[in-house]
Amino acid sequence: MQVILKKEVQNIGEAGDLVNVKDGYARNYLIPKNYAELATEGALKNREQNLARIKAKQEKLHQEALAKAEQIEKFGQIELSAKAGESGKLFGTITTKKLCEELKEKSGIEVDRKTVSLNAPINKIGEYTMLIKLTSKVKSELKVIVTASEVVKESIEEEAEEAKTEE
Repeated sequence: MQVILKKEVQNIGEAGDLVNVKDGYARNYLIPKNYAELATEGALKNREQNLARIKAKQEKLHQEALAKAEQIEKFGQIELSAKAGESGKLFGTITTKKLCEELKEKSGIEVDRKTVSLNAPINKIGEYTMLIKLTSKVKSELKVIVTASEVVKESIEEEAEEAKTEE
């Protein structure tokens, strides 16, 4: 089925593109979410008229993304501290939502959590790389350093042994 994209869709195309997709994908996802419209004769004529406007809007978004990427690169790294065990394993995981909140709080740069991907789940103390895909062509990396705010004894068995020795 041929559709005209209204917005950029990852791995499919950019706004204004005429693409072929499977019928179910178009009817059940793209059209209801207002990401695309059917490529009818009227829609194709309208697309031709609006193509210049769409391209100008995309260029503006691209320039804004480049500026934000430059800000992120200048910021360099983000440091977080979390409660951890003696072996360095965190209690819980640091999520992309938490990373975006910290980035906004510390630098003022606002990033959507859906654009962030991690090279590995952040569940231990150490260094990680956070990839931020601002647009399909503009990506930025940010180093994430995780330290322990509080070290907690991990083993219940150790606590039981200490309790026996104290008695």
